[in-house]
Amino acid sequence: MFQNLTEKLEKSFKLLKGHGRINEINIAQTLKEVRRALIDSDVAYKTAKDFIDRVKEKAMGQEVLTALKPGQLMVKIVRDELAILMGDKATEINFDKKFTVILIAGLQGSGKTTFSAKLANYLRNKKKLSPLLVACDVYRPAAIDQLEFIGKQVDIPVYKNLDEKDPVKISKEGIDFAKKNNNNVVIVDTAGRLAIDEKMMKEISSIKQNINPNEILFVVDSMTGQDAVKTASAFNDLLDFDGVVLTKLDGDARGGAALTIKYEVNKPIKFIGTGEKMDALDLFHPDRMADRILGMGDVVSLVEKVQEQFDEKEAAKMEQKILKNKFTFNDFLKQIKQIKKMGSMKDLLGMIPGVGKMIRNVNIDDDAFKVIETIIYSMTEEERNDPKLINASRVRRIANGSGTSIVEVNKLIKQFNQMGKMMKALKGGGLENLMKGINPNQMPNNQMPKF
Repeated sequence: MFQNLTEKLEKSFKLLKGHGRINEINIAQTLKEVRRALIDSDVAYKTAKDFIDRVKEKAMGQEVLTALKPGQLMVKIVRDELAILMGDKATEINFDKKFTVILIAGLQGSGKTTFSAKLANYLRNKKKLSPLLVACDVYRPAAIDQLEFIGKQVDIPVYKNLDEKDPVKISKEGIDFAKKNNNNVVIVDTAGRLAIDEKMMKEISSIKQNINPNEILFVVDSMTGQDAVKTASAFNDLLDFDGVVLTKLDGDARGGAALTIKYEVNKPIKFIGTGEKMDALDLFHPDRMADRILGMGDVVSLVEKVQEQFDEKEAAKMEQKILKNKFTFNDFLKQIKQIKKMGSMKDLLGMIPGVGKMIRNVNIDDDAFKVIETIIYSMTEEERNDPKLINASRVRRIANGSGTSIVEVNKLIKQFNQMGKMMKALKGGGLENLMKGINPNQMPNNQMPKF
C-alpha cells in the first residue's frame, strides 16, 4: 500500500541540500515535488495545497540541528502533518456498555458483507463481545447466503428472515433476537446503494431512524480514490455516519482515499481491510500509517501482531527444545502457522524500519511457505520428530512424495539446521527469533527463497 507515494516522497526529500536554516529558497522544489506526489496519489488538489501550506508554515526558519540534514527535518514535519491529515489518532467504535447496534452502509461491491463478518470476528476475539450479524440485503441475489457462509467461517450467528422483504422490519427483528439470545452487539449488514438512488437512500435513512444505532460505519473501496471521497460526502449528508472503513487498502498503491477522506468529510477512518482473510482487519492508526508511508516501518503494529499469536507457555517449551537441540520439523510447522496467522509476509516485513524499502520490488508470495509445508508433510512422523534420521534414500522418497527435487529437500534441511543453530545462539525460541531470521538481503534475484 502507498508504494507510489512512498517512492516519490523519498525522491523529493533528497532535493534538500546543505545545513543551517530551512527557508523558502531551499524548500521550494521539495514542496513542489511533495505536492505533485500527493496529487499523483489521487489526493484532491485543495487538500494537497492546504497540506503543503501547513508544512511550509511549520518548516520555515527552523534551525537544522548539526546532527541532522534539512531533508531529515522535513521528513519529520511531513510525517506529523500526514498523521494529522489522516486523523491524528485511532478512533474506536462508540460502544454502549450493555448493548450496541452497528449499522453498515456503503456502495454496491464495496465489501460491506465481508467487512461485517470481519468486524464481528474482531469484536469477539479482541473485545470479548458476543456479536450477531443481521442480513438486511434483500436485493442482491445470494447476499444472505454469502453472509451466512462467511458467518460460519468465523463461527458468528446470523439472523435472517427470508419471508420478509422490508429491511427495516428485519433489522428490528434482529435486534430483538439478539436481546433474547444474549448477544450484546448487533451488526446490521445492508444492501449496497448509489447516492443518486433516492428510494434506496430513503430506505437506509429509515433503517437508521427505526433502530437508532450506536454506530454507523460507511464502507468504501479505497481503490476508487477521489470517487470514494465524493460518495462518502453524499452518504454523510444523509446519515451523519460515525466513521469510515477502507477496504482493499492492501491493493492500493496510491492511497488517495486514505489521505483525503478525513480532511474532506471530517469523519475518522476507523478500520482498514488489509487482505482477504477474515482476520485481515485493523484499527486505523494515522500516526503509524504516516510512519509507513515515509518508510519508517511500524514496529508497534508488528509487536501487537506478534503478541496476538504469542503463547508464553508454548514459547517456554519451544525455548527448552531449542536449547536441548530437540527442535523438530513439527515445531517448525507450528511456527509457520503462527506467522501465517499474522497476515501478508511482505506487509509484516514492511513494518520493520528500513526493510520496507529493500523489499519494495521484491516478489514475496503469501504462499511462500506452501512448498516447505508440502515437503514436511511428505516426511514420516518419525522423520519430523527426529530430522537426523533423514538420509539420502529418505530425501529421495520425500522429494518424490512432495513433487519437489532432491536439491530443494536438501536445501530445506540445511536451512532448518542453520535456523536451529541461530535460534539457539539467540537463547530464545518462538516467533520473535524466527522473524529475526528472515533477511531480505539474502533474497536472490529479488525473489523470496524457494525451498
